[in-house]
Amino acid sequence: MITIGLAGWGDHDLIYGPGIRQPDKLRTYNRYFKAVEVDSSYYAIHKPEMFEKWAAETSADFTFLVKAFQGMTGQSQVKYSDSDMAELFRNFRASMEPLIDAGKLKAVLFQYPPWFDCTREHVQIVRAARRRMDDVPLALEFRHQSWFEPGMRERTLQFMRDEGWAHSVCDEPQVMPGSVPIVPEATHPALTVVRFHGRNAPGWTNNGQDDWRAVRYLYKYSQEELLAWKERLEKLQRESKELCVIFNNNSGGDAAANARQLMEMLGQERRELPPEPPEQMALFE
Repeated sequence: MITIGLAGWGDHDLIYGPGIRQPDKLRTYNRYFKAVEVDSSYYAIHKPEMFEKWAAETSADFTFLVKAFQGMTGQSQVKYSDSDMAELFRNFRASMEPLIDAGKLKAVLFQYPPWFDCTREHVQIVRAARRRMDDVPLALEFRHQSWFEPGMRERTLQFMRDEGWAHSVCDEPQVMPGSVPIVPEATHPALTVVRFHGRNAPGWTNNGQDDWRAVRYLYKYSQEELLAWKERLEKLQRESKELCVIFNNNSGGDAAANARQLMEMLGQERRELPPEPPEQMALFE
């Protein structure tokens, strides 16, 4: 099974008709997609009531890929002691109990930063994260090339298999060392994640400009680029029970359109988009 969704549900104008209020967007999003990546959990640990509300607003077959809080992946400005880190993990896991109880948690995505290279210390950090999350399904994404260099690629994949991590396969700009190549390999029989970040190489790394994050994911995949992925996805589908594909290239609003393109290529049913609002007639025309 291949499930296709987007990163977040608030910024995809293509699927929202005129007059859709923010509180109604998740329900509307659910008409077109059966999975979503929750990015807001990276910035704050939500109250359980928030996840309970989202679970209630979505169909029975809808699932959430929840991004791990930044403090859990070493990207926070706060320095945590071991006991503080353990409590952080407990609070994060407790926040998602409503999703777990509803059967709507696809996995928690641990995306480690570009400077998180392949060292013994970092391997132990990943091991500790797996242990602290107990039986929660987890997906792992690296962003430093050292994990997939020729001498480490198979060892990294085997480590993920041994530790029970689903692989989050990336399509992203090749800006070394803070990016990884496409590695279309499954590491867990239940789930593989594929995340399309775009290929905006000039905007991928922090250039000191205030709008850097706004343009980082500015990219529209071509028909040919998506067709090249079709064979990879079919291979991964044979290796995992479910393949969750997330489009994160939304700086220019292209994620929803690219996701629907891929759904068409794979022969998946697509709901008709809302009609575009009529153009306003020029004054006195």
